[in-house]
Amino acid sequence: MASFPGSGLAKGLAVTLRTMTRKTVTEQYPDTQPDLPPRTRGVIGLFEENCTVCMLCARECPDWCIYIDSHKETVPAATPGGRERSRNVLDRFAIDFSLCMYCGICIEVCPFDALFWSPEFEYAETDIRDLTHERDKLRDWMWTVPAPPALDPGAEEPKELAAAHKTAEKLAAQQEAAQQEVAQREAAQREAAQREAGRREAAEQEAAQQEAAQREAAEQESAQREAGRREAGAGRADAAEEGDE
Repeated sequence: MASFPGSGLAKGLAVTLRTMTRKTVTEQYPDTQPDLPPRTRGVIGLFEENCTVCMLCARECPDWCIYIDSHKETVPAATPGGRERSRNVLDRFAIDFSLCMYCGICIEVCPFDALFWSPEFEYAETDIRDLTHERDKLRDWMWTVPAPPALDPGAEEPKELAAAHKTAEKLAAQQEAAQQEVAQREAAQREAAQREAGRREAAEQEAAQQEAAQREAAEQESAQREAGRREAGAGRADAAEEGDE
């Protein structure tokens, strides 16, 4: 079909007219906050408690925009006679977002889940030097990290949760065993105290019986001596009467 002169212009104007009559879909930012996807790469949050200063993130970063400082501390032995250990203590963790290209390698290589993506994106600065954020700011961004999606109902339990449950069950078993041992020790102590009380009571009863028997024997002996003296006195009196006669 042959085109007539000006058909292209007419088609362009038709597209313009159709677009002009449609309702706008522009999001009125910043009055209206955008609804970002859960896996949006905004900034990187730091969960400091999980960081062991292994330096993997800084070594693997292609832009060398992660700065880490630390020092070693000696940890006393947990048990008497044990060996002291040393551990790394984090002094500084900073990311220069003027160099970061948001590749996410640092988050992927972290073996202890200390780095996470946050959808936070409002961190523009008037000075490029202010785009280097220290660990306090990175920790604040950590609380904007969305919760992980729910697992599939048929999926296996994560290894971290399985290990945590196993540790919790082992700890509960140890606590229960300790409670049972304490209960057995208390029961044995009560039984020993009862036996000791029984022995003391029996000894006291035996001593009382012996004392009563001794007292009774002494009373009988005294009564016999008194009866003997009386008989002897009566005999002398009878002999004296016979002599008088």
